[in-house]
Amino acid sequence: MKHRIVILGAGYAGAIAAGRLARRLNRDDVDITLVNAEPDFVERIRMHQVAVGEELRHRSLREILAGTGVALRVARVTAIDVDRRTVSLRGPVGSGSAGSGGSADGVGGVGGAVGFDGAVGLDGAAELGYDTLVYALGSSWDDGGVPGVAEHAHHIAGRTGALRLRERLASLAPGRRVVVVGGGLTGIEAATEIAEARGDLDVALVARGDLGDWLSPKGRRHLRETVDRLGITLHEHTGVERVGATEVMAGDVGLPADVTVWSAGFGVQPIASATALTVSSRGQVVVDETMRSVSHPEVYAVGDAALAEGPLGNPLRMSCASAIPMAWQAADAIAARLTGGKLPSTSLAYIHQCISLGRRDAIIQMVTTDDRARPSAPGGRLAARHKELICRYVAWAVAHPMPYPVRRRRVAGQTAPAGSVADVAR
Repeated sequence: MKHRIVILGAGYAGAIAAGRLARRLNRDDVDITLVNAEPDFVERIRMHQVAVGEELRHRSLREILAGTGVALRVARVTAIDVDRRTVSLRGPVGSGSAGSGGSADGVGGVGGAVGFDGAVGLDGAAELGYDTLVYALGSSWDDGGVPGVAEHAHHIAGRTGALRLRERLASLAPGRRVVVVGGGLTGIEAATEIAEARGDLDVALVARGDLGDWLSPKGRRHLRETVDRLGITLHEHTGVERVGATEVMAGDVGLPADVTVWSAGFGVQPIASATALTVSSRGQVVVDETMRSVSHPEVYAVGDAALAEGPLGNPLRMSCASAIPMAWQAADAIAARLTGGKLPSTSLAYIHQCISLGRRDAIIQMVTTDDRARPSAPGGRLAARHKELICRYVAWAVAHPMPYPVRRRRVAGQTAPAGSVADVAR
């Protein structure tokens, strides 16, 4: 039987892991299935641009996976049974191989789907078996338990949220008030993008601490100059206690808000926490240096859904900058263990943080390998062009996870089960 590899989630980490595995392993020996809730790849790092009306290039997962042999299943993951090695799905009944001419957009027939294993109900419920699982379900916004956030706030954690915010912003008359809650990367990029695109609106940014307190002095200075130039009202050292339909309550002070954008926290899907997998307090799957679960060796986790350590023991931050090298590491480790090759030994390290400040400005904060700010933090138009190139490269990397010629290796001995004594010894 072929070794069944199932990847859950087609964000940056999941999509790149799928493509890289397809280029590492001989398709006669493996079935690779990529499960995603929608048929398109979403450039999540550009959602602040979508929110102000920019149209992004449509990126079909079927087209991205064409010719790879990877099967795409458009469905939502509802549960994982790590003892039985199955994944429960709900969604469109159809599935197919993106490399075999089958329907990969989730609307075709079930028969002949590469990687499919299990019965499908009339409502689209299904069970998918695996030998190796890559958990890449990512993260979404987290209301932090603050009353009113779920009912009244918008977010840009995904395309649906960004489109809803775009519609709401488009309906605002000049002079209306937009309050962005959260002084991290997402909040900064959202506030500056909105303020630049809609200079007729009154934009405020609420930060719990000092704005950009993780940046170098040069980076903080450029950030503050940009915030002032764009006319953004800054509320630092301010905690939000409640969000209403027309105001944000910060202590006893009410900040008028026709629109509230919540970017004060992100959380992971609760699916891993409901299994026997070892997870962190935030629900991330705890993994080793090869992105393999510390409790279940047949499971790997990448991207925001995983808790991995950097070169100096620092936890990797939830970001695209972490997700891509994590996907490379996991795919190469899986291929090595299945084919008897050498495990990857490259430490995951950082180089810089790229922060958009609208379309014509940005900060490139240089950092140490463990993500601490260095003095250098160039900003301005050249930095904005650099950030744009990074965004384009990341999208390109999804479709070209291993651009150079590779050898698709055969699975050793039609492989010992993942996690067996023979596997661990290699």
